Amino acid sequence: MLKKWFFALILCVFSVSIMAEEMNIKITVNQQVFSARLNNQTAAREFFHLLPLELDMTELNGNEKYHQFHGQKFTTQSKIMPQINNGDLMIFGNNYLVIFYKNFTQNNYAYTPIGKIDNPKDLAKILGRGNVKVKIEK
Repeated sequence: MLKKWFFALILCVFSVSIMAEEMNIKITVNQQVFSARLNNQTAAREFFHLLPLELDMTELNGNEKYHQFHGQKFTTQSKIMPQINNGDLMIFGNNYLVIFYKNFTQNNYAYTPIGKIDNPKDLAKILGRGNVKVKIEK
C-alpha cells in the first residue's frame, strides 16, 4: 500500500513539474523576444492551449497593451490587484489579454493574473507607443 501511495506521489510531482515546464512561452514584439512563464491556473492553461497567436494589441493608459478575444472566454478568478508590475500578464473581464509594461498602483480594476515576463526591463521601449503586433508561442 505504501509503495502505491509513494508511486502516486512521485507521478503527481513529476506531472506538475512537466506542466510548469510546458507553460513557458515566447513573446515577440518588433523582432525582440521575451520569455515568460504562465502560472498553473485555469485561465493560463486555457490561454496556453490557444498558442501560437499573432495579436493586434491596443495601447491603453500609457502602461498596458490589450487584445480582446472574440468568441473566446477564459475561466477567471478576478481580484483587485493593488500593485501591477512591468511584465505582468493578466486577463481582464473574461476575454481580454493585458500585457503591462509599467509598474503602478491601482485599486479600481479586477484582473486574473496568468503569468509574468521573465525580464521585462526594456519592455516599455520595445512595445513603443500606440498599437503593436505581438506574436506569442510555446
